[in-house]
Amino acid sequence: MSTQNDQISSTTSKTSPEQSFEREKKITVLRSSIADLESQTAQLEAQLESTKARLRNDPVATVQRHIRLLHDYNDIKDIGQGLMGLIADARGVRQIDVQKEFGVGNDD
Repeated sequence: MSTQNDQISSTTSKTSPEQSFEREKKITVLRSSIADLESQTAQLEAQLESTKARLRNDPVATVQRHIRLLHDYNDIKDIGQGLMGLIADARGVRQIDVQKEFGVGNDD
C-alpha cells in the first residue's frame, strides 16, 4: 500500500510543462509589479523630500505654535465673554444683548 501512495504522491508533486510555464508567468508578472511599486515608492519619497524642503518651518514647531495660539485665543475669548457677562449683569440685561451691542455674533 505504501508503494502505491508513494507513487501517487510523486506523480501529483510533479508539475507539467504547462503548470511550470504558468507559474513562471505569474512570477514574472509579480516581479514586474514589484518593480513598478518600488519605482512609485521612490517617486513618492522624492516628492515628499521636495515638499519638505519647501516648508518654511519645521512641521512640529508649526503645529506647536498653532496649538499655543489657539490656547491664547481661547483665553482671550473667555475673558471677553466674562466681561460681557459682567456688563450684562450690571445693566440687568441678557448677555446676548450685550454681545449684539458689541457686534459679537453667535458663532464668534
